[in-house]
Amino acid sequence: MFRSALGKTLGFVGYTIQYGCVAHCAFEYIGEFVACSGPSMEPTITSHDVVFSERLSRHLCRIENGDIVIAKSPFDPHMNICKRVIGLEGDKVCTSGPSDIFKTHQYVPKGHVWLEGDNLRNSTDSRSYGPVPYALIRGRVCLKLWPLHHVGAINQSPTGRVVKRSD
Repeated sequence: MFRSALGKTLGFVGYTIQYGCVAHCAFEYIGEFVACSGPSMEPTITSHDVVFSERLSRHLCRIENGDIVIAKSPFDPHMNICKRVIGLEGDKVCTSGPSDIFKTHQYVPKGHVWLEGDNLRNSTDSRSYGPVPYALIRGRVCLKLWPLHHVGAINQSPTGRVVKRSD
C-alpha cells in the first residue's frame, strides 16, 4: 500500500514538473498574456486590457516602427512597460512634446529603440528616459484579448508619430 501511494505521488510530481517545464518554455520563448495598467497607451490599450505578447519577433529581430512592445522598464527591472516603437537604431526622432514650440531631434543609437506611449500627455517614455536598449524588449503585442468586444489586432498609432524609414 505504501509503495502504491509513493508511486502515484512520484508519478504526479513527475507530470507536474514536465508540464511546468513545457509551460515555462512556451511563456518564455513563444508568448505570454499580459494585463496592462496605466493610461500611457490610451486609447489603443486601456487599464485592465489583456493582450497577447509574442516573443518570436524579438528573437528574430523583427521589431518594426509602429509595433507595440512589452519591455523591461529602464528604471525598475521588476516592472514591465507597454509602449509603441517610434524609431529604430539610426532613425531621427522628434524628442520634444506635442505642445513645445521649438522641436528637438535625436538619433536613435545602435542597439536601441525609441518608445512612446500613445497618450503623449500622460506617458513616461523615451522622451523622459531616452532610447531603450533592444535587449530590454520582452515581446511584441499582436492581439487584444480583453475586453471581448475589442478582441482582435491592435490598430495603428493614433498620434501619427511613427518614424517612416527612408531606406
